[in-house]
Amino acid sequence: MTSMRTVALTLAAAAAALAFVAAPAQARTTQAELKEGGWAFESPLGRFDQAQLQRGYKVYAEVCSSCHSMNLMYYRNLCQQGGPFYDPKHPNPNEAPVCKAIAADIKVPDIDPDTGDATERPATPADHFKAPYANEAAARAGNGGALPPDLSVMARAREGGANYIYSLLQGYKDEPHGLTVPDGKYYNIYYPGDLGSAWSGPKDKVPVGGFISMPFQLVEGRVTFDDGTKSTTDQMAKDVAAFLAWAAEPKAEERKQTGLAVMAYLILFAGVLFLSYKRIWRNVEH
Repeated sequence: MTSMRTVALTLAAAAAALAFVAAPAQARTTQAELKEGGWAFESPLGRFDQAQLQRGYKVYAEVCSSCHSMNLMYYRNLCQQGGPFYDPKHPNPNEAPVCKAIAADIKVPDIDPDTGDATERPATPADHFKAPYANEAAARAGNGGALPPDLSVMARAREGGANYIYSLLQGYKDEPHGLTVPDGKYYNIYYPGDLGSAWSGPKDKVPVGGFISMPFQLVEGRVTFDDGTKSTTDQMAKDVAAFLAWAAEPKAEERKQTGLAVMAYLILFAGVLFLSYKRIWRNVEH
């Protein structure tokens, strides 16, 4: 019995060792250290810069929206409290003239109620942001098989948030000697990847970063800002990153203000409770 048990344990150990040897090596995903945007809105009581949000929306509308959707956003969101075009004179974002004007310049799909045929109409503030493609197949066909991700919550979906977007948009570099970039891909030092299989140089000097399907977009001067701000690559990247951070949580400022009011109430309530305790139990020894 003891001999059989010893054999069984030996076989189990040999199988485990064989499985360990045969197991594939873990991917070494790396990226360069992200740039810091110095965002004021990230502090506990921080607020978004409305002028920056307006510039960021323009970068999205004129550059990013040609490939990337924002299906969770409505045009009216742009004019809600804390939004890029909020105006206290028009607290109802559906009636805000700026949002009406922005939406009216965009044609969205519709159905003719008389014929049932597909048609288009001017958008209204109540409409979702228009998607650049009719469906996923069309999106892939227009981007070499890659599917451009929806940007509605991108600043929350990616580790690093706004810093990731800000860095990624500026992270395109010439590939180092020894790195083979696949067709239709671009080397970006901030895009997480494992470049070991594409690297022919020393194994201890594999470059950081990865291959991304999106080419470099923010060529200096591509967007003209209405407030006269110079549209450098850094400025456009920072502004659109801030806009996407706001879009991912458009009620962030309201949440912070509510939290501050709740904290003030709790501190006041704790003080009143302590004074009540002292008064009620003042003649009782503890």
